[in-house]
Amino acid sequence: MDPHTIETWACTYHGLHDGTKVTIKAARDDSHPEPYGWTCTCGVSRRFSTYSDCDRSALRHAYPTLLDRLRQRATRLFRTRRTR
Repeated sequence: MDPHTIETWACTYHGLHDGTKVTIKAARDDSHPEPYGWTCTCGVSRRFSTYSDCDRSALRHAYPTLLDRLRQRATRLFRTRRTR
């Protein structure tokens, strides 16, 4: 690790994805152009320039709104229809 790189943990969320427990860790890493980012144990990660955008996105990933859940369900249905 570069001695000039600073990485600090900002927050951790716990949620569910399709019945599977996931953990989302948000951190600040000064080595990236967008210093704030989060990673989920489901494999998704995102980067942001402000802490509030990162926090809001991580929270919404852990606890999706009703509209988000409907959108995810529609995506899964259309994806399985095309493969049949």
